[in-house]
Amino acid sequence: MKKLTILGATGSIGTQTLDVIRKDIDNFTIVGISANINWEKIIPIIDEFNPKYVAMMDMGASIKLKKYCSSKKYTIEILQGLDGLNYISTIPEVDIVVTSVVGMIGLVPTMKAINAGKDIALANKETLVAAGKLVIDAAREHHVNILPVDSEHGAIFQCLQGNKLETVNKLIITASGGPFRGKCRQQLIDIKPEEAIKHPKWNMGKKISVDSSTLMNKGLEVIEAHWLFGIDYENIQVVVHPQSIIHSMVEYIDGSVIAQMSSTDMRLPIQYAINYPQRIKTVIKELDFYNMGNLTFDKPDMNTFKCLKLAFMAGKMGGNMPAIMNSANEAAVELFLDYKIKYLQIEDIVEECMGKFEHNANPNLEEILAIDLMVKEYVKNSYDKK
Repeated sequence: MKKLTILGATGSIGTQTLDVIRKDIDNFTIVGISANINWEKIIPIIDEFNPKYVAMMDMGASIKLKKYCSSKKYTIEILQGLDGLNYISTIPEVDIVVTSVVGMIGLVPTMKAINAGKDIALANKETLVAAGKLVIDAAREHHVNILPVDSEHGAIFQCLQGNKLETVNKLIITASGGPFRGKCRQQLIDIKPEEAIKHPKWNMGKKISVDSSTLMNKGLEVIEAHWLFGIDYENIQVVVHPQSIIHSMVEYIDGSVIAQMSSTDMRLPIQYAINYPQRIKTVIKELDFYNMGNLTFDKPDMNTFKCLKLAFMAGKMGGNMPAIMNSANEAAVELFLDYKIKYLQIEDIVEECMGKFEHNANPNLEEILAIDLMVKEYVKNSYDKK
């Protein structure tokens, strides 16, 4: 039986992870869970899975949850803040930590978990984007598996099974194209947040949905793929595949292409990651090839959607530049969701910050965390005028 901690248990990936575990409950025990502020959504999780530890990022939410658990005479330990996340990520009895929090907040707990010898089911993009070298080096040192939960990286991971990395010619990452596929820049000027979060295929959180609409999400995945699989950026290709049936592909040196196909359901890569190296009975709908229709592939429009181009640039520069790019994007998306900047200003802010902040070719963890705060403070002070 595997024992898990889930960081971000009330978010999109967290709730789908719980669904996967629910269907195979005899093989899993949830030891620790975390959430940000929504303590009421934690209550049914506690009732069903009886974790030993709960970490709430928000102090007020932590106090309210403590009062509730006390009234019910639960013996659960309620923790608070980043210290709480770090604690539940390093509990000795835990085998695997599912990191499904959104943003840079996931970096330190993930590093703590790796250093404690925990396998990582990684759904937090920012961890590898901002500190890929540090994370991969630590994983190798502590003999830890980094198991991708993203559908694209989970697909590549499956396509690589049984093959040697040196036989890979390129990775092909598929993109749905988001809600604004085919639009020109003029049509994007007055896009509102409620339009940007309406993803045509996937049910995701607001921040990730906006990133998908700008293609920044795909740029983050390119950087992740570079670190996860050790492939140069010149050998990573993005193709727009609106049907989202093929989740990614690997082309080998002999010209063979292996693709992973499945229904559009995040529970499959979650299931594969937390059960690896085993496969178990499906929790998703099987593909119906007779009624699938055509599968199409297009080149991404990196002139209209500049964030993908910026991500390739940041990845190739390396060092702290992906962290600068990511932090600028996080801050800009937050402002956009709060109606404080225009949609196209997201990419403008990212590009501005990549040119403004000094490139450090070999940052340590403290320097990455420091530049993250500097960039976000700059963006907030410069653009949060309301």
